[in-house]
Amino acid sequence: MALTAESLLPWLTLRLPAYIAALEQLCAIDSPTGHRPGIDATGQWAEQWAAARGWNIRRFPDAQAGDGLAFTVHGTGRLRVLLAAHMDTVYPVGTAAARPLRREGGRLVGPGSADNKGGLLSALYAVEALAALAPQSFGTLSVVCGSDEERNSRASRAMLEALAPAYDLALVMEPARANGDIVSARKGSGVFVLDVTGRAAHAGVEPERGVNAIVALAHQIVALQALNGLRPGVTVNVGVIAGGEAPNVVPAQARALVDVRAARPEDMAPVTAAVEAIAAREVVAGAVTQVSGGWTFAPMARTPAIGRLADLARACAGELGFTLGDTATGGASYANLLAGLGMPVLDGLGPVGGQYHGPDEYIEQASIVPRIALVALLIARANADGFGETAPGPQGA
Repeated sequence: MALTAESLLPWLTLRLPAYIAALEQLCAIDSPTGHRPGIDATGQWAEQWAAARGWNIRRFPDAQAGDGLAFTVHGTGRLRVLLAAHMDTVYPVGTAAARPLRREGGRLVGPGSADNKGGLLSALYAVEALAALAPQSFGTLSVVCGSDEERNSRASRAMLEALAPAYDLALVMEPARANGDIVSARKGSGVFVLDVTGRAAHAGVEPERGVNAIVALAHQIVALQALNGLRPGVTVNVGVIAGGEAPNVVPAQARALVDVRAARPEDMAPVTAAVEAIAAREVVAGAVTQVSGGWTFAPMARTPAIGRLADLARACAGELGFTLGDTATGGASYANLLAGLGMPVLDGLGPVGGQYHGPDEYIEQASIVPRIALVALLIARANADGFGETAPGPQGA
């Protein structure tokens, strides 16, 4: 039988107390990026959950970031879906004990509740629901748990690159926007570093012998800020500067860290060229600028395939009794990496939440069951709709 809202919603509602208890346990684990004990403890919790249900478990070891994990279930359908979430948070060790998960009205408030432990749990429960209620509605489902999304996704990138070719589409379990919107486009982002080298001299005795690296960088900063709007959606922000040693020394070194964002993949190269041209232009005689860094995440553009997937998600929301919109955002996530690998992807499929990375981060309790149901129903409908039928690649992990 085809999966329906009438079968799915009661099944998930019965499991809501267990979901909330699990969220409390996960939010009690400090797992800031780079804190391997916390990352591995979070992974062990999820691994035990998956093992108890007989799911296949694959580990992606990383000595620095902590191990990534992929939990896989096979059905009798065709569609291969990768559900991506991350285990790391931004909160320092000690936060979990100081601010355990609590209820405030209809909200569940706690560190990482929305970003992304609620999303991780929702992925697990959606896959469990499909496996129990409609195994004919999918071919392969894999919940992928990354360890370093909040910093640079170095380890996660390698894991996703290894897995992506085996799947037809990806669903990223970042929290929904506060108004319930899912995310169908994300800007690409990166950081360029400009290091200016001048020549030191005594600022009072012989300033003419010096080459002021800070002055050169100041001219470059003005030019960099002027790149905002170079193309639609392009933003440039000089966010960190440093230089000099003492007020009576002509500074020989200066540095700037520059955040860049672009809405379309074709805008990345022009931004890079513009930054490099500014660095190459001599504005203070004798000062030399080296550029390093660059783009970390490619844009997730709203392609026709993503648009089709968003339309299908809206139809599923209608079946479940609520309306759904999709939007673009300037932040980056695993969706950028997966879109850059050529996958159709939707993001923001976790519970509705807000105040991410802050002391009152939350998810709306009333959104948990409907959003898990949305993920499960979307997979079932995409399978029936023939989504990704022509996509090549071996069966999932």
